[in-house]
Amino acid sequence: MASSPDALASILDEPDTVIAVVGATDDETKFGHAVYRDLKRKGYRVHAVNPNRTSVDGDPAYPDLANLPRSPTLVNFVVPPPATLSVLKQCLDLGLMNVWLQPGADSPENLEFLDSHGFCYVADTCIMIESRIKRQSR
Repeated sequence: MASSPDALASILDEPDTVIAVVGATDDETKFGHAVYRDLKRKGYRVHAVNPNRTSVDGDPAYPDLANLPRSPTLVNFVVPPPATLSVLKQCLDLGLMNVWLQPGADSPENLEFLDSHGFCYVADTCIMIESRIKRQSR
């Protein structure tokens, strides 16, 4: 189902929300760094998913979603479209149906995959902006 930021707003409001950040990195020039640190600073429980890192911002990094210590409520993508599609297939296999595609992570093929498999998703909207709005309104 195509959705808007409002469709996943309740997830951002929940105190026990766990967000997996696919593409999290310590490279300060990358949005994966900014998104991970921003969500962590706002008090969200975040897990870094990056097969090329062992840690991000002092936290363990996991090679894929299947290796996370707990199932995330939401999977946030900060990777190019081809990598996004690969991990979306893993989301489907794991039953992780709430996803957020940062600007630059979506593509027509990715959106078709999301729509055809019944994902609840947000695309081309920055989670840092939406989460700021949600956390400030508490």
